Amino acid sequence: MANSPAIDTVTTSNFVDTKHRRRWWVSMIVLIVAAIALTIGTIVYGNPMPFGSDGFWKIAESRVTSVLVIAVVALAHSFATVAFHTVTANRIVTPSILGFEALYGLINTAAVFIFGAAGAALTRGIVSYFFQVIVMVAFATLLYSWLLGSKFANVHTMLLVGVVIGAGLASLTTFMQRMLDPNEFDILTARLMGNISNASTEYLPYAIPIVVIVGIWLWANARRLDTLSLGSAVSTNLGLNHRHELIKVLVAVSILMAMTTSLVGPMTFLGFLVATMAYSIADTYSHRAIFPIAFLLGYVLLTGAYFVLRHIFYAQGAVTIIVELIGGLVFLIVIMRKGRL
Repeated sequence: MANSPAIDTVTTSNFVDTKHRRRWWVSMIVLIVAAIALTIGTIVYGNPMPFGSDGFWKIAESRVTSVLVIAVVALAHSFATVAFHTVTANRIVTPSILGFEALYGLINTAAVFIFGAAGAALTRGIVSYFFQVIVMVAFATLLYSWLLGSKFANVHTMLLVGVVIGAGLASLTTFMQRMLDPNEFDILTARLMGNISNASTEYLPYAIPIVVIVGIWLWANARRLDTLSLGSAVSTNLGLNHRHELIKVLVAVSILMAMTTSLVGPMTFLGFLVATMAYSIADTYSHRAIFPIAFLLGYVLLTGAYFVLRHIFYAQGAVTIIVELIGGLVFLIVIMRKGRL
């Protein structure tokens, strides 16, 4: 994948010694090769039409859409989670804790609750897509501005408030779901389950540039993230306006999470899974070394699961279920090893 800037700017000083740097390079090469192989396999393998025919390229074109969606989701979740871990000084919590998924579930449930089965159609389309994104980003920005600008200016207080608000929204969503008839509930359940197939091609011309621009901004500010990871006191002494930088990064995280959640639905543990694996592989605090590893891991994981389930088990909709299952198990293992959040 397109990670040459990462390779060009990662230097020996980002690692403890040349052994760690060599391991990072080997990991990058292996992941890039795996990403290219899985991309070609996903697009070409199992195409029933003769190679080079119009039918072949039409089928390949439809599969390219799924590959683009996977790349957008992997980029958004990996960059957002790594940046969120840095500013919260906690590698266990994820951006989902701030209630993005609960808000997404509430918007879709409310549409079906008020308008019936036709409400599911109202949540699709460009206008609905940007409405959900704007609501989620506005919700997160208000939360950050209010809590980080008040006397309770504390990241942990903000996380606690996010958990409480998320639980409240989830309870309201559950209440409305219990009042739906079975047909409406089935339609809603399919919509709320994270699924690569949920994405519509009409979203991509808007989602791709926004996610890429925010990702590039986080990449360009990787040095500031390195400094923020040292803590409030140290980063302030080094010349950063800690609160200002904190809010900027959290708004960027909220944009990435809102774009991907509105695109394919909730994926609670994807970001946590790839970020945790990236920390272990990169073994450095340099964000310019962690970001590309996390993105490639997310892309390879999603593409590999999509390829295996689509072409071997014919169950493409179960991709996110597998990812969430593995991510949940890794989360429990990390919690038990650390013994704390």
